Amino acid sequence: MSALVVGAGPTGLLLAGDLAAAGVPVTVLDKRPEGLSNLSRAFGVHARTLELLDARGLADELVARGQVIGELRLFGSLPFDITSLDSRYAFLLVTPQYEVERLLLRRARDLGVELHHGTEVTAVEQDGAGVTAVTPAGEFRADYLVGADGVRSAVRAAVGVPFPGHAVIKSVVLADVRLRAEPDVVVRVHGIGDAFGFIAPFGDGWWRIGGWDRRNRDVPDDAPVEFEELRSITERAFGSDYGMHSPRWLGRFHSDERQAPRYRVDRVLLAGDAAHQHSPAGGQGMNTGLQDAANLSWKLAAVVKGWSPPSLLDTYHAERHPVGAKVLRSSGLNLRLAMAKNPAEVALRAVRSFVVKHVRPVSRAAIGEITGVGYAYPAPRGSHKLVGRRVPDQDLSTGRLYELLRAGKHVLVLPAGVEVAVPQDRVVTAHWRDPRPDALLVRPDGYAAWAADAAGASAVGAAVVDAVGT
Repeated sequence: MSALVVGAGPTGLLLAGDLAAAGVPVTVLDKRPEGLSNLSRAFGVHARTLELLDARGLADELVARGQVIGELRLFGSLPFDITSLDSRYAFLLVTPQYEVERLLLRRARDLGVELHHGTEVTAVEQDGAGVTAVTPAGEFRADYLVGADGVRSAVRAAVGVPFPGHAVIKSVVLADVRLRAEPDVVVRVHGIGDAFGFIAPFGDGWWRIGGWDRRNRDVPDDAPVEFEELRSITERAFGSDYGMHSPRWLGRFHSDERQAPRYRVDRVLLAGDAAHQHSPAGGQGMNTGLQDAANLSWKLAAVVKGWSPPSLLDTYHAERHPVGAKVLRSSGLNLRLAMAKNPAEVALRAVRSFVVKHVRPVSRAAIGEITGVGYAYPAPRGSHKLVGRRVPDQDLSTGRLYELLRAGKHVLVLPAGVEVAVPQDRVVTAHWRDPRPDALLVRPDGYAAWAADAAGASAVGAAVVDAVGT
């Protein structure tokens, strides 16, 4: 029993590493030549993603190489204070995407993942026994295949899944630069109608600068970028160009809002940018893809190893498709407000800024959306209120919860003195440090699978069997 992953970006590498850690033979096919891109592309790692990387023993190393930011500042004066999150990682980490890829690639190789670079998938064929990826180098066969091959996904096209949506912004200019007059160390986005810009510090003397000019909004992505263009946009948006100089790269891109209507077609599943594409506002694209991978990996491993029926894979779409849709809406709204020009749009931005800034529940919800900690999954009728919700890290009898999750298994947390027989290849048992009567079963992705305010050993055992199989 094995799996194929197409695409060796962050989503595909995290997924492949998880499958290999669970004992599933996995092969990764990637059309890029071997070696990571030296372009930053995504630059922000949010709290929920850091928690998931912590559950794989990678977060602290990544944090040590990046810039910790406690506040996002949108539209000039709207602060999003992240430091109040109930998380070990109550901040935004600014670090180039290639640093995330580097750690995930190392982990995948250490776990024995077979990687084939320069291998483009040209067709996908599936039947009742498995799925085949066709490439110029030959055919690769497995029980399941995951397309994590980006917005131009060959896998998605091969299985006939559409990608409806439209372009929301064209000709955004990006660069990594040095600054002579450095602003406060926050991530900021601001617009003046004809232009908007954003600034993020990497913490090593380099800054990510991006901008958009309404007058150049139809320039194609492959048009050359002049440094003066970015300097002019930044000065108009922020009132200063901060003395930017020495760009190490310049690029131009456009942003679409698109989402696949189905994340699963029999033995083929879609994840990351192959399933959804968002506006860059809020920096949620890479984060959403990594969270897709964490949701899917343990389910796919359970199905491949025969612990759970294939129907478990349907919950991947049921849980992650609504999250992708919400990210499209929230990031799209933030982008449109940054681009606001006419009086109605500017007034809406002012109202949203006031409400988010002064109405605490709205502020918490907005921060939860941006950081990913606020999303919950549907729970069966009659379930405990915690089921489907993210479980924050906490100290247990044998260590932190997210350290225990590094085993890639469910974690069953019981009252002190209570013991329940569990399948040890799928469940880790721990106890609360403080006296309390409740029991909690945490999924490998850090969400509550089952909970009870008080339950006997037989009820707990039944819940474990229902969640992980016999």
